Amino acid sequence: MARIIDGRRIAADIRKEVKEATGELKRTQGVTPGLAFILVGENPASQVYVGMKGKACAEVGFHSVTEVMPDSTSEETLLKKIAGFNADPAIHGILVQLPLPGHIDERKVLEAIDPAKDVDGFHPYNVGLLVIGNKTLRPCTPAGIQELLLRSGIDPAGKHVVVAGRSNIVGKPIANILLQKAAGANSVVTIVHTGAGDLGRYTRMADILIAAVGKPEIIKGDMIKSGAVVIDVGTNRIEDPAAKGGTRLVGDVEFESASKVASAITPVPGGVGPMTIAMLLKNTLEAATAQAPRF
Repeated sequence: MARIIDGRRIAADIRKEVKEATGELKRTQGVTPGLAFILVGENPASQVYVGMKGKACAEVGFHSVTEVMPDSTSEETLLKKIAGFNADPAIHGILVQLPLPGHIDERKVLEAIDPAKDVDGFHPYNVGLLVIGNKTLRPCTPAGIQELLLRSGIDPAGKHVVVAGRSNIVGKPIANILLQKAAGANSVVTIVHTGAGDLGRYTRMADILIAAVGKPEIIKGDMIKSGAVVIDVGTNRIEDPAAKGGTRLVGDVEFESASKVASAITPVPGGVGPMTIAMLLKNTLEAATAQAPRF
């Protein structure tokens, strides 16, 4: 059976490190990292996510502000709110919770955020820096995947990493992170997606398989090479009459069959998920440190 990669434990370690570094930043620079959340509309899942992120900020000693705006908010009003946070020296990171209402251009909103405060790592400027291998604020989930590997003693250098999925949030950035000629990376990377006729043809070649397709349990145990490391990014809710509430959360990988083949695997929940908020905190600390006055 595969070793379980415990994302909750690793995320807790990172939050502890961030809390200690935040205390040091306050003592030496008089700077408290500040993070602004903007939530437009009443999406229940988004409300839960923002609430969790706000609690995490309080835990590590950050200053956070949550701006809740009605679904009817105009694009112009939202852009003005972002401009205000861009100009606020007490705010070092800005996060606009996605998805946005249909009448608002998501691309325009993300591009309005100051790249230095783009703690989601979605601004085209930061994406460009990531692609060419320069230091930048990186998307939280992909950065968390790299941390999971390294803190579990899994060096991706020289390994064949197959990324199943091509989203701008996970697939493309994790591929770019791991192919860089750098410590903690230097992998041979293949991207496969649902456009392929046979996903298994590619996933079976992976030393490290990162599943971010967004389809419940699409990757079975017979699609995984014996001894591979499996990182499951999927969060899919499926019907299960035996579960509380009639549904349960599963990944993109069929855990039961995959865990019999893989050498190590992330569970869902409790694997990649907790890392996303931990890396958001780490990004905000980095942004605050970079923006701190130099004496």
